[in-house]
Amino acid sequence: METKPTEIGSSKMFGGYNKRYKHFSPTLGCSLTFHIYFPPCSSPSHKFPILYWLSGLTCTDENFIIKSGAQRAASAEGVALIAPDTSPRGLNVEGEADSWDFGVGAGFYLNATQQKWKNWRMYDYVVKELPKLLSENFPQLDTSKASISGHSMGGHGALTIYLKNLDKYKSASAFAPIANPINCPWGQKAFTNYLGNDKAAWEEYDATCLIKKFHNVSATILIDQGEDDKFLHDQLLAQKFEEACRSVNVPLLLRLQPGYDHSYFFISTFIDDHIRHHAQALKL
Repeated sequence: METKPTEIGSSKMFGGYNKRYKHFSPTLGCSLTFHIYFPPCSSPSHKFPILYWLSGLTCTDENFIIKSGAQRAASAEGVALIAPDTSPRGLNVEGEADSWDFGVGAGFYLNATQQKWKNWRMYDYVVKELPKLLSENFPQLDTSKASISGHSMGGHGALTIYLKNLDKYKSASAFAPIANPINCPWGQKAFTNYLGNDKAAWEEYDATCLIKKFHNVSATILIDQGEDDKFLHDQLLAQKFEEACRSVNVPLLLRLQPGYDHSYFFISTFIDDHIRHHAQALKL
């Protein structure tokens, strides 16, 4: 199997290029696609810091690249964008596509412990395999200078991965993250299936629980949350994460945005702030 990435698409944008790649992932046991946005560059020896973007339920590596408009600010700030897929695909596990909030398109950025879902190891893919793949194949990227962000399920992924790997990422941000999954229907469904009934295992993938253990956070965490988001009060639970941060003095900027929903209209409105937030941390 070809583990080296093969370019399968390219489009110029704001002077740089969106490039899509396909490779076989030993971690997931299937082929996977991901996008890189390379900002414009005048020097062949220049290395870009990177921002990983983790997408939400039902998404692929394409949603953010096509809908967010993040490339304008990334081009201006000289930050490369890395957008992986959200789950393994093509494994044909029984039941993997029965519901939109579990299985395909719903990897939850964890390492499943239940045998049936053993390929669902998006945590290891994002934290270990993908950075190694990038550093070995793209000399124009500086993988030692990385930050992480995401939306909804991907916001959950960004926060939990950041907190458990504070040495690997300079900063974290999120749009409408699933901030306390052990207490919401999406999280309970996913965790029961992927991790079984051991609630201690669930807490290892819950940002509101993790902040109590990993609170040596120096860079302010930025979260934007639409006040008209229909998922705010039963699925996302931003206020629970805010309370947990306050209890351990973790710097959090939670911005409740009046009138905004859960969509990419909301993300594209505030994405420039997030790119600049990360650019500042990456250039320190």
